[in-house]
Amino acid sequence: MTQHTGDTRPPSVLTIAGSDSGGGAGIQADLKTFAAFGVHGLSAIAALTAQNTRGVTAVHVPPVAFLREQIDVLFADFRIESVKLGMLANAEVIEVVADALAAHAPAHVVIDPVMVSTSGARLLDEDALDALHGRLFPLATLLTPNLHEAELLLGERIPDGEAMAAAARNLHEQSGAAVLMKGGHLPGTEVIDMLFDGEQHIRFCHPRLDVNGHGTGCTLSAAIAAKFAQGWDLEAACRDAADYVFGALRHALRPGTGGVAVLDHGWRLAESLRPG
Repeated sequence: MTQHTGDTRPPSVLTIAGSDSGGGAGIQADLKTFAAFGVHGLSAIAALTAQNTRGVTAVHVPPVAFLREQIDVLFADFRIESVKLGMLANAEVIEVVADALAAHAPAHVVIDPVMVSTSGARLLDEDALDALHGRLFPLATLLTPNLHEAELLLGERIPDGEAMAAAARNLHEQSGAAVLMKGGHLPGTEVIDMLFDGEQHIRFCHPRLDVNGHGTGCTLSAAIAAKFAQGWDLEAACRDAADYVFGALRHALRPGTGGVAVLDHGWRLAESLRPG
């Protein structure tokens, strides 16, 4: 953890992402995760969505000057140890966020490159993809793409675990950041997430659950950002975050009438309070 001599403020974690009005993903999932890990959560909202468990009906992107004001005012007041980036809707938003992070230089930046929908539809145009590569990735501590996103970033298919390992190495070489590849889209009885730290591949394995979970990627990256703020190293932070997401998915809720389940971000607290 960055040392702040004489600074008694607790560490804070900032999420710059989109709002999910249904409470399952985005800013809402991030703040729930930060609370579950005992860190103070901050948010700068880069996009507003009208959505529920059935889908997204509208997206509004606030003026980028207002986004920059949100970020600057937070850094002016709080001890921000790490930043998590989620949905950044276009190249203009990405440029503003990159400028702000370059100015404030947080110790850790975790990028969840929300580029492809669950159905596989592309969400970013070519200019935004270029801005991700050129502006944001050089600032990153860790990238956490799913396989569809990694395919788009690299321009190649990732059909199996061997290709996933190669893709993690390639993304590291392109960005300079560590890469945690989320392997949930590969078939099999296990879900294997793969971390490449620049030297070795480390696998995190969990049984595949028959649950169509909403917000898993947001929650994973937010949990890692929280652990970074608490001083955990890369491998330990990723391992604990993956375990947390598995538990949250295992305890997932069905608060809506749609086909997706919402993670139970409070499952660890509930288990700790359970008698016996």
